[in-house]
Amino acid sequence: MIEDSVTAMLNQSFDGEIEFLFMDGGSADETREILERRARTEPRIKVFDNPGRLQACGLNIGLKEAKGAYVARMDAHSFYPPGYIAKGVERLRAGDVAWVGGPQLPLGVGKWSQRIAVAMRSRLGIGGAVFRRPLTEEVETDTAFTGLWRKETLDEIGGWDEEATPNEDGEIAARIRARGGRIVCVPDMAAECVTRDSIPALAKQYYRYGRARVRTLRLHPQTMRASHALPPALVVSAGAALLGPARIARSARLALGVYVGALAIEAARISGSGAEKQAPFVPFALATMHASWGSGFLVGCLRHGLPVKATAAVASRAFAGSQSTDV
Repeated sequence: MIEDSVTAMLNQSFDGEIEFLFMDGGSADETREILERRARTEPRIKVFDNPGRLQACGLNIGLKEAKGAYVARMDAHSFYPPGYIAKGVERLRAGDVAWVGGPQLPLGVGKWSQRIAVAMRSRLGIGGAVFRRPLTEEVETDTAFTGLWRKETLDEIGGWDEEATPNEDGEIAARIRARGGRIVCVPDMAAECVTRDSIPALAKQYYRYGRARVRTLRLHPQTMRASHALPPALVVSAGAALLGPARIARSARLALGVYVGALAIEAARISGSGAEKQAPFVPFALATMHASWGSGFLVGCLRHGLPVKATAAVASRAFAGSQSTDV
C-alpha cells in the first residue's frame, strides 16, 4: 500500500514548502525499498529508521527532524484528500484551535476488510468517537485522527508519550486539552483509513486499543467516556453467564440476549441500506471489536490498576446531567 499512499501524499496542493518524513519501523516487506527508490527522484522525501518500531517513537523522530512551522501526521495505511494539509494549515492560522483533523472513514480493500469497514461505519462500530463519522460542519472533539499542529505546540508538550502506543493520540489529546487547547474535526479533511482484512487481525488491533486505554484513563481521568465501560461490561457478562451463580448467570444471559438482539437489528438495518453482501458478517466483526477491546481493557486494569478516578468522573458527570433542568 505504501506506493499508493506516498503518491497521494505527494499530490497535496499546498502553497508553500513541504517535506515528507517517513519513519520505518523495520518493515519486513518492500516498504523501505519503495521509500528509498521514491526518495532518489523526489528530494522532498527523507527516510529515517525507527528502532522503537512503535507509532509514538516514529512520530517523535519525525518531530525532531521536522523543519517546518506546522506538522502533519499522515499514516501510511490511509489516503488523504489533496487539500488536507492546506485546509489544516488554514484552520490553524485562523486561531483558537491547537489540533485540526478530519473524519476517519473506514475503507475496505479485501473481502473481510470490506465487511469490517461496514461494521466500523455502523452505529455500534463508531461508539462515542465523533471523528469516525462523516460530517457536514466543523465540530469540536476530545481527540482526532492524525491531523495537523503547530510544531511549537508539540515541542512545548514534549511530543508523544512513547509508552501510550497505540493510544498515543488519545493521550496527547488529553495534555493539549488540559492546557486549554481545542481540537476540531473539519469535514473537508476526511481521510480514508484501510481496515484490517481478517477477524484475527481485527481482534489484535482492538485488544491493543482497549489495553492501552486504561493507562491513559489512569493518567487523565477526565478523558473517560461512558461508552468506554460497555465493552468490558460485555466481557464480564459473558464470563458471568458461563461461570456465575445461577441468579447472576440468568441476569448476564439476559444482558447478552439484548446485545445479540442489538447486533441483529443493526445487521438488518445495514442490509436495508444497500450493503446486503456484508450485512450477515457485520455482527461477527462488531462482536470481535467489542469483546477484544473489552478483554484488552480488563487486562490493562490488571497491569495498570483500575481507573477508579476516571470511573468516578463519568459517574459524576452522569449525576450532574440527571440533576440539570431546562429553564
